[in-house]
Amino acid sequence: MTDVRTRKKLIEVALPLEAINTASVREGFIYRGNPSAVHKWWAQRPLAAARATIFAQMVDDPSAVPEEFPTEEEQDAERQRLFRLIEQLVLWENTTNEAVLQPARDEIRRSWRRACTDNKDHPRAAELFNPEKLPRFHDPFAGGGSLPLEAQRLGLEAYASDLNPVAVLICKAMIEIPPKFAGQRPVNPESRGTTPVRGGATQSSILSAESWKGAAGLAADVRYYGKWMRDEAKKRIGHLYPKVSITPEMVVERPDLKHYLGRDLTVIAWLWARTVKSPNPAYAQVDVPLASTFMLSTKVGKEAYVEPVVEGNSFRFTVKAGKPPDAEAAKLGTTAGKRAAFRCLMSGVPMDYDHIRSEGKSGGMASRLMAVVAEGDRGRVYLPPTAGHEELACAAKPTWQPEALLPNNTRDFKTPLYGLTTFGDLFTPRQLVALTTFSDLVGEARERVRDDALAAGLPDDHRGLEAGGTGAQAYADAVGVYLAFGLDKTAEYGCAIVPWYAKEDRPKGLFARQAIPMVWDFAEVNPLTEIGGTFVASSTIVAGALGGVPITGPPGLAVQADALQAVIAQPGVISTDPPYYDNVGYADLSDFFYVWLRRSLYGLFPELFSTLATPKTQELVATPYRHASKGDAESFFLEGMTKAMTCLAANSHPASLITIYYAFKQTDSGNDESVRQTGWETFLDAVVRSGLTTIGTWPMRTERVGRSVGMGTNALASSIVLACRPRPVDAPSATRAEYLQELTLTMREALPKIALGNIAPVDLAQASIGPGIAVYSKYSKVLRQDGKPVTVREALQDINNAVAAYRAERTSSFDERTRFCIDFYDQFGFAQAPFGDAQNLARAKNVGVNTLEDEDLLVAERGKAWLVPLKSYPAGIGGLERRFAGSAWEACMRLAATLQEEGEDATAALARQLGEGVCARARELAVWLFTIADARKRSQDALAFNALDASWPEIQRLMASMERGTQGRLG
Repeated sequence: MTDVRTRKKLIEVALPLEAINTASVREGFIYRGNPSAVHKWWAQRPLAAARATIFAQMVDDPSAVPEEFPTEEEQDAERQRLFRLIEQLVLWENTTNEAVLQPARDEIRRSWRRACTDNKDHPRAAELFNPEKLPRFHDPFAGGGSLPLEAQRLGLEAYASDLNPVAVLICKAMIEIPPKFAGQRPVNPESRGTTPVRGGATQSSILSAESWKGAAGLAADVRYYGKWMRDEAKKRIGHLYPKVSITPEMVVERPDLKHYLGRDLTVIAWLWARTVKSPNPAYAQVDVPLASTFMLSTKVGKEAYVEPVVEGNSFRFTVKAGKPPDAEAAKLGTTAGKRAAFRCLMSGVPMDYDHIRSEGKSGGMASRLMAVVAEGDRGRVYLPPTAGHEELACAAKPTWQPEALLPNNTRDFKTPLYGLTTFGDLFTPRQLVALTTFSDLVGEARERVRDDALAAGLPDDHRGLEAGGTGAQAYADAVGVYLAFGLDKTAEYGCAIVPWYAKEDRPKGLFARQAIPMVWDFAEVNPLTEIGGTFVASSTIVAGALGGVPITGPPGLAVQADALQAVIAQPGVISTDPPYYDNVGYADLSDFFYVWLRRSLYGLFPELFSTLATPKTQELVATPYRHASKGDAESFFLEGMTKAMTCLAANSHPASLITIYYAFKQTDSGNDESVRQTGWETFLDAVVRSGLTTIGTWPMRTERVGRSVGMGTNALASSIVLACRPRPVDAPSATRAEYLQELTLTMREALPKIALGNIAPVDLAQASIGPGIAVYSKYSKVLRQDGKPVTVREALQDINNAVAAYRAERTSSFDERTRFCIDFYDQFGFAQAPFGDAQNLARAKNVGVNTLEDEDLLVAERGKAWLVPLKSYPAGIGGLERRFAGSAWEACMRLAATLQEEGEDATAALARQLGEGVCARARELAVWLFTIADARKRSQDALAFNALDASWPEIQRLMASMERGTQGRLG
């Protein structure tokens, strides 16, 4: 709509990336109280990044408001004020802090009113530019709901849509249900003060309505009825989960159990090992264990392990406390290396995967109880299995189990290879009994909530949640949704694909990664206890997640819709996180939860759960196994994403811009660089084809990872947020020569700013694409001399060439010793090379080999030459006792070595001694060396150089603190 006046938004000019990324990384380690903990979803965007992005795409940049900020100085000052607001906005502590949120909402409204004033004479002004009503927010790939939730927090009506019914229900739980019952006091008898307490009296101190802000009352009811469900389950199936008695015989074998003699301990988990028939003919009838380890606990001072005892043609497991005599053997269990897979416990004969798969597919795979984990007075107590416990577990008879088939995708779903082909196969019989019991109790709990709600005074309008009700029935339905989510979390820990984490004495959830692997020895958690992964713990986490939803806010709506066809009633503000090319299809993964949600909530959402499994064919991913070839999969993704982006452009408010998240997902895709690059190219191609112009790209740290200095791999940790606007229909075309000339000028101007933006080297290549693709996508076409259009792939190559040319220019400004070291490192790394090669390169750089040796940059002897390794450079200020010759290379090596050996404080002290100018060149060199090391697959070097750049803001802060401290002492 070309007749709409638009102003440049903050996200088009600048962002306080360091603050946003710091908050996003921190948030990744906060689970309790985080709205994302309401239900498992994959690759959810951090709330901090989503909040900052939506704010910055809606607020005018000061340069676009010359009537208020006429000079550059005033614009810079106003921009810094907005930065300070964002820095407060992204802090986790301010997630529900109205004192911070309200000023942010006010800024959004201020910019919106400018837009309304600018377009007051527009023919559709009454429809599009109502100064009293913000445009609606829309995310057509809503997934886990982070983006619509943050839009709602910032004062926008949030509209979320997704093809996946599990995602839709999560979004309902995030943005639709809480506002309906905001401020609602809990209805359970305990909170209402009608529950008898000690002494027979009734509780009289009822919390005031002020105590039940936001979803606090709803959360209290989820906790209460979750415990009620657990207590009811105990009555029905408690006999299947017996305690373990400590007998005199146990104490004889294990004197450390003397303290527990005669006591019955609550079992936390039963640890099982899968078994197959031995391939050795002498033991062909023996079911031998597939144990990945025999270690039960590796905590110092609390070690425990399984010791198998072979007795003739059979074996048994016993459990020992303390360190095993052969720690390596205990750690390996019965594994025999990657190719041999396992070894037969009875004979030592190798058992390869072909044998194991054959056994599994023929029904020959079973399981054997290996150990029992009980709750002791001071932590876990590991005990040997008993026949009674094993027989009781095997005697469980489920009345229902999920029959949906697991996908035929062996890249990410391994269990079908071993005969576990349905979702029901992922559970033991006892686990199925427990989960179906809890599923039945969800319905019973809803009835109980409804009765209690009526007693608490909620109206009886007979309308459920889906019918738009807000009375007793709807409230009961709402509580039922969160209880069903608690069941899903219980299933994630209550299946037979859950390993026991010996380092931390706890089970590890199924979805540690985006796949369903094969687990050989697994933990069967007792769901009636209160450890992590049980129903009470899970429903408590779900309730806690409600504490992070907005306390106040406009209504939200979540619906099931295909993003390729989604049309909203009114144009809106759009921010979205579409699928990532060929990564795991979330539809396949979410079926694990869908089968249980459908069983528990079909009566509430019959349309949402009308199918036996989630939709697959329309899911917009280039999953090869769903197509005839990789080419077909790529074409499907490109065509579908182009349609989706076209829908975004059509549904976007004409005065707004669109933000789109894209991540290479390197942590999930393995090391296939060609696949990652193809995905990025295909995605950008779809954006350009849809008629969108990319006007900015921002790398945001949105994946939970450890700090680079401590990582063992070099995994991408960011999403690239693209800021886009619809390309004008009359956009001109350009020749390739015109485009390249503009590209060169743009990159020379943009790259120094990017380098100063505290963007980690691992993300710099992607961030550098932004300015270049903005030049390319502004034209309707870029034409080569032969008249054919320049493709996105060719444009990306042009951008890479422009970046390389810029870096070559920057490299030429380094001192001659550093230029020698860069070129030598590029070719040889820190490895040895022929002395003649070093001599020729030194001559070309106009530096002598003797000078390089004298400055301890190079070693030359016996016809060989090599750069002094990073680890050989002196660390810390003490290292300055050796003369510092002043080259950028030496400064970079010393700083990187100090960071590795002594940390940020010592590095800051060294940097302060070296001087600001030297350190600035050293940091610039670190970024360049990371690029070389990454391209040459020198991962340890890359980590060191990336760590130096990533730590630099903190090093500068420490330097400033030291300077202030010195001044204070001098004063």
